Amino acid sequence: MVDGAWWPYSRDAAAELPHLIAAIDQRLGRTVLRIGVYRDAWQRIARRIPARGRQVRVGWFRHSDPRVITLVFATGEPIALLLIPPDTAAGTAEAALKLTAQDTTGLATDDILILASLPPDPPIHAISRAGTTDSPACWENEGGSVIAHDATGTGDRTPAPA
Repeated sequence: MVDGAWWPYSRDAAAELPHLIAAIDQRLGRTVLRIGVYRDAWQRIARRIPARGRQVRVGWFRHSDPRVITLVFATGEPIALLLIPPDTAAGTAEAALKLTAQDTTGLATDDILILASLPPDPPIHAISRAGTTDSPACWENEGGSVIAHDATGTGDRTPAPA
């Protein structure tokens, strides 16, 4: 289950995550401390992303849903965002953004993707790397990254409110 959605411009986590963090900080009034992403779905994943007066740690994992990114806040309660692939057609992406802005209680990620006509399995663009531990306990030592898109056509690709 997800709390919202994010439609990034690219799969370059180092370029996309700062915008996501700033939008979440501003729109939700919450301080993002960590982000968890599926490792092989991103390019250029940084261990830390500079944000307003802090460094946000990014963890990358291989045993998580590649279609979801997780944000952890100072309050400790995480939220999960559906990752809409950057190359998704505007109409389809907008449908997914609208669906996740509604009450999605009981809907699995696959259900949302089917309702919005998104492909159930995102293309993996990065090469897998073996020999890493993929658990939140390794966030202190691991790095990672994330992305955002514009459903309004204004160039403001920020996450749908959770």
